[in-house]
This record gives sequence, structure tokens and C-alpha cells, in this order.
Amino acid sequence: MNEKYQMIQTLKTYFGYDSFRPLQEEIINNLISKKDSLVLMPTGGGKSICYQLPALLLEGTAIVISPLISLMKDQVETLRANGIPAGALNSSNDETENANLRRACISGQLKLLYISPEKLLSEADYLLRDMTLSLFAVDEAHCISQWGHDFRPSYLRLAEIIDQFQQQPTVIALTATATPQVAEDIVKQLRIPSENEIKTGFARENLSFQVVKDQNRDVFLLEYLKMNTGQSGIIYASTRKEVERIYHLLESK
Repeated sequence: MNEKYQMIQTLKTYFGYDSFRPLQEEIINNLISKKDSLVLMPTGGGKSICYQLPALLLEGTAIVISPLISLMKDQVETLRANGIPAGALNSSNDETENANLRRACISGQLKLLYISPEKLLSEADYLLRDMTLSLFAVDEAHCISQWGHDFRPSYLRLAEIIDQFQQQPTVIALTATATPQVAEDIVKQLRIPSENEIKTGFARENLSFQVVKDQNRDVFLLEYLKMNTGQSGIIYASTRKEVERIYHLLESK
């Protein structure tokens, strides 16, 4: 089967899309061609598909490093709902569930395994030795950088873990938050060639910013809500006291 056709069919079957977003296809081709990559893409830009889709096309299980159990849970639930065998190995599971996940990885039944860097370190000596790895994805990769806002020391040992595999896995690091200094740190830590940095830009066509000055804020808010009846939105305030005041204002109206 033609490789591009197979990619499009997989995209449609499991994710419901008829075509790729900008640069997704290039990133996926990099992974299938075993090129390590750093992907800088805004939230909502489709980062997850960049490693989830090739995980379906490649033999073995993809390991996805994720910093938060809640993020893993959301991703795994979505994947399973789409018919993709995925799991998360973490402390919120009971030991029976984790044991089942380990067996599924070793037998090749699981296509994606989500795991925190801390948990990965404790599993490295036996689970990783016995499983067939399709790729190694580092999500929220800014956590690897001491210059990043969510630095996690355990991320610094990922290169050490990668070296333990008999066959070096293809690595993809993904983040929506990376200054040039953070991006440089990521490629250095994970030994990703700098020419394999793919940046989609951070402009979001569906977002706009506007500053309105010299207005009575309460009047402006109430008029804005009237003009957007039936729509949903978020009102931010700087203090809890102000939130409660706005709440009572809206309740009274």
C-alpha cells in the first residue's frame, strides 16, 4: 500500500480528519524515516497526532513521557475511545493494572504507553529491556530544560534511559512553550540534530487580542455579554474578592 495513502487512511480511521494540519505530515515522515525531531507547535496545533499516528504504523509500542497523570488520563481515554490500544503506567493504578500493562507492552499488544519520567526510571531495568519500542516521545519537552518554567530534574536522565535500549529509538520532543534558549537545551539534552527542529509558529488564526481602555468595566462586561448571548467564555479577574464581586453582579442581572 502507498505510504502516503496509508497515513491518510489511518488519520481518517482513527482521528476523523481528511487531511493533515501544517507540518504534521513532515513531522510524521521524519519519525517513520527514523529522524529525531524537536517540534515547537502551539496548544491545539495537533502535536499529539505527530507521534500517535506513526505509533500505529510502526511495529512495537511507543513510549510517551508525560509530566502529569491528568494529561496521561485524558490522552489514554481519547485514544481508547478511538479504538487505539493505549495505557498509562503510573501510581494512580493498582498493581494488577500496572502488571497487565507491562505484559501488554512486552507482548506487543499496546501501541502507546504513557509514563512519567520518574516512573520510567524505576521501570527501566526490566520493562524497557523486554519490549519492542517503536518510538520515544517526550511531551511537554520544556520540562527537560533548566531554563524552562516547568523544569523537572528527572527529565535530565532521559538520554541515559534512551541509551539503555539495544536499538536506539527514534526520539521526538514536543512543546508549545520554548524560548530559543530552552529549545537549544532540549536538542542538546536529547542529542537531536539542530536542523531537525520544526517550528509551526505560534500565531492562532482563531484567536485575537484587543485592549479596551477608558471604559466602565461593569458596563462594558454587561454589554459584551448581551452582544454574545448564548455563547460561552471565561472572565478573568486578579483577585478572589473581585471574582466574587463580578459573580454577584452577574447573578443580579
